[in-house]
Amino acid sequence: MPLLVTTTILWAFSFSLIGVYLSGQVDTWFAVFIRIALAFLVFLPFLRIRGVSLKQALLFMLVGAFQLGIMYLFYYQSFLYLSVPEILLFTIMTPIYVTLIYDLLADNRLRVGYLLSALLAVIGAAVIRYNQLSAQFWLGLFFVQGANICFAIGQVGYKRLMEVYPMPQRSAFSWFYLGALVVASIAWLLFGDISKMPTTGLQWGILVWLGIGASGLGYFMWNYGATQVDAGTLAIMNNALIPAGLLVNFAIWQHDVDWLRLVIGGGIIMLSLLVHKRWVVPHVKTVHKSA
Repeated sequence: MPLLVTTTILWAFSFSLIGVYLSGQVDTWFAVFIRIALAFLVFLPFLRIRGVSLKQALLFMLVGAFQLGIMYLFYYQSFLYLSVPEILLFTIMTPIYVTLIYDLLADNRLRVGYLLSALLAVIGAAVIRYNQLSAQFWLGLFFVQGANICFAIGQVGYKRLMEVYPMPQRSAFSWFYLGALVVASIAWLLFGDISKMPTTGLQWGILVWLGIGASGLGYFMWNYGATQVDAGTLAIMNNALIPAGLLVNFAIWQHDVDWLRLVIGGGIIMLSLLVHKRWVVPHVKTVHKSA
């Protein structure tokens, strides 16, 4: 849990940095490529071939391709159609995807309690971030939901691989980032626009920070933390980023914040964690024991 909280704080800055300094100014495909390439370089020293089966390597590469490669392609495109608050709003469905995908992969069944606690977290996020939507929101909604689904597949896939095909997590992440880099490289070569390369030191600095900090260290901590908690807690923590992101917007860029909705919505998200820990998880364990 501490790793998930730390990563949430780390990622809270990413939304605004991308929306303010990169979106529409730096080529989307290059931004994705350089961010993933830097993250891969961080973990390149831990890449191990000996003792790793081809199946293991390909599975972890596939998870990375979804969670970072394909997810970022959807995610960065959404900034062309939506404001940062709108993107934050549309991410509220991620907990639902996490619980549903994990249930299908792990047990081939739906745990209603996990779904209900995730829904409570979604309600909390919606209270915080519901506002008037832009005219292009349908296309933006498509891109954000594509990113959400890929992010959920990646999180859950990594968690399941560590349960079924465990390996040292530093080595696993070297393969994880390699899979993401393959996707990002192909996308940049096919769709990249070299006329929209970074032109300022600030833009390069943000890309380096996003690559090494938010991606390289952030995704490692998030996925490592995901292996330490149950799927329901992981689903709920996906929405903790929304109030954190809004607080960063207010503190640094002085964007308006509806404090009443922030407090109420954040309280509902915390309540969802409490309900999940105190009622849902013990109830599921009791059912398993009686069975």
